[in-house]
Amino acid sequence: MAAYVCPPAVIHGEHTVKTSQIAAEVRDRHPHAAWAPRIDSIAASTGIETRGWMLPLETAVAPGNGSGLRAVGIEPAQEALARDGFTQQDVDRVIAALETIPAPQTVQERTAPAWEAVQSYGERAARGALQAAGLDAADVDCLITSHSTTPALPGLDIALANKLPLRDDVMLLPATQWACVAGTRSLALAADLVAADPDRVVLVVIAEALSTTYQPADDTLESLIVRLLFADTAVAAVVTGRPRRESVLRLDASWHHTLPGTQDLHRLETRADGTHFVMDRRGPRAVQATVTAMWEWLRARYQDTPDLWHPDVLLAHPGGTRVLEYMEQTMPDAWPSGLLDYSRDSYTTGNRGGAAVFDILRRAYDAGKQKPGDRAVLYAAAPGLTATALEGEWL
Repeated sequence: MAAYVCPPAVIHGEHTVKTSQIAAEVRDRHPHAAWAPRIDSIAASTGIETRGWMLPLETAVAPGNGSGLRAVGIEPAQEALARDGFTQQDVDRVIAALETIPAPQTVQERTAPAWEAVQSYGERAARGALQAAGLDAADVDCLITSHSTTPALPGLDIALANKLPLRDDVMLLPATQWACVAGTRSLALAADLVAADPDRVVLVVIAEALSTTYQPADDTLESLIVRLLFADTAVAAVVTGRPRRESVLRLDASWHHTLPGTQDLHRLETRADGTHFVMDRRGPRAVQATVTAMWEWLRARYQDTPDLWHPDVLLAHPGGTRVLEYMEQTMPDAWPSGLLDYSRDSYTTGNRGGAAVFDILRRAYDAGKQKPGDRAVLYAAAPGLTATALEGEWL
């Protein structure tokens, strides 16, 4: 395999949103929700005090540009009231009252500014990754992109091809539905591409505005949890087929796994007011099954030295802290402690979806504690349920 990864660039959402702000907004909006008395304990259980968003909280909770009459129109409402025996004076009074009621944001109102932010953040991350690799946009032979929370056609690949700009013969590979597995799966794909042509330079860019799933009107417990978990981030990294002075990680092998019959456990749904992330309580246990399968892959890969081999760092995005705990509980007893420290550190400022593994890798790089020759395992799971892992060596 032998693919070489340069230091990733990570651009966090510049608008700090405190958990206390979210709790206050949700409490004021849904004071009679069944979970309202427990909101502080639920918020505290996430372990997240702040997260960065590309747009401020006020943007997510603002009303739409229209009124409550937007869906039916003024004339149909007037006609319906008149048919029910209202006088013209009463009709005018009711219509005036309805026009003062703000309507929720439409999908376009919610998504359009987020899409602009995703492109801007993605460009910044791409330029940062190229600089970290000591390369220019003209050196890029292939661009892999992912942005699951802001669907667009053309997508981030075309936007970056024009903004950077890239050569007109660059291979563009958009993967908008990878979601949380985008970090590991993009690296696995990049590794396959440079294995076919070691002189190829691959740029990976992932930009996720997960805050677009913040839906003010949704009063379900699952929606509350989504509000509390997600952060916005853009990341990028350069992958080459030959080692560079700037390379920090060599990828040696990849593994993919999909659980049949689990496609409904986590999903995005587009409704009239925007994108909703729907979670099933069975999700964490299903993700745990992919972790068990990954352990088996590593065991088989190192079956000749089972008592001697272990990763020195584990960069994992399994979707939540419950699965991180499960990973620690199911590791071989002989493995060192603290393998998931950087993963846990990343979660303290929110779930970054597909950008998470690059963020975790950057934290490990910045810490400066890994030594050349240390073995690294990267893992992520995503709605599907599907997972991808990579194994390699720190340089």
